[in-house]
Amino acid sequence: MATKAPKRTKDDLKRAKQNALDLLKEDHQKVQKMFTAFSRLKEKGDPIDKENLVEETCLELLVHADLEEQVFYPAVRKAIHDPELMNEAKVEHGETRELIAQIQEMEAADELYNAKVTVLGEYVVHHIREEEDAMFPRILQSRLDLDELGDRMLARKEALLAEREAQ
Repeated sequence: MATKAPKRTKDDLKRAKQNALDLLKEDHQKVQKMFTAFSRLKEKGDPIDKENLVEETCLELLVHADLEEQVFYPAVRKAIHDPELMNEAKVEHGETRELIAQIQEMEAADELYNAKVTVLGEYVVHHIREEEDAMFPRILQSRLDLDELGDRMLARKEALLAEREAQ
């Protein structure tokens, strides 16, 4: 599968909410909708449509993971002082990246394609629940400046998207 990033403009990013948690929740909702769309295409959908959707979903996930690992998690690790929670998130990202790499080497007609994408969706939903139910409440109780962090994340996201488009 090709790995070209979906086209976005700077205006698309500027319209996003600046608060770090809102920005992440928006990403979470977007990929969950993509996995729901995949489940509708899974059995009878056009293979090209399926591959395009999965490609876009994987790229969204990779940009999101990079953003969290490079900007969000370092700030959160300092703010909430819970190495176990943060380490678990790091491991989940590693597993997700590994599965994405496998999927990107496949075609929709491959026997395990649907299963791997489905499992990826399950991993992602689990990860989202842990972040939103365990990590986010701890962050809200901390002194972390979510607006400032959101601004930094938005700037980094813009750069990551530009890097992906250049590939």
